[in-house]
Amino acid sequence: MAKKTTPATEFKPYPAPDFALPSDEGKSLSLKDLAGKWVVLFLYPTDNTPTCTQEALDFTAAAPDFAALGATVIGLSKDDLKSHARFRAKHSLTMPLLSDESTTTIAAFGSWGEKSLYGRAYMGTDRSTFLIDPQGQVRAEWRKVRLKGHVQAVLDTLRLIQNT
Repeated sequence: MAKKTTPATEFKPYPAPDFALPSDEGKSLSLKDLAGKWVVLFLYPTDNTPTCTQEALDFTAAAPDFAALGATVIGLSKDDLKSHARFRAKHSLTMPLLSDESTTTIAAFGSWGEKSLYGRAYMGTDRSTFLIDPQGQVRAEWRKVRLKGHVQAVLDTLRLIQNT
């Protein structure tokens, strides 16, 4: 069962874990590079799987809405840069995809842990999204994300926070 998300009006902001990770765009991207901007950082398990693909497509479709609110959308997984480049090209994704093969940043966001599939335990990324404000504070988070309505909920939360 998905963990209940705290409404943005009741969420206690905290500093986003700092990161500097390689991007499929051929450069490193850090939280410091994004200072002064709203950031939607979505963490996903793996490229080119049905749910991860749909999530990336949903964020791509909403990219103009996020951009209109001054927000940059970024994807992050443990997959390597070659996988990210193929994934992005195959599905015409518009956001940069960051690679965290060591899972250090994924773990810093609390999204790396034990999972189970068909009775087999393994370590993996929990699908999660973080809304980071221009000062580097996490202002909202979604953990163990279910896709239906998720991107719209992130967009609505961004609007709500910006208007309060």
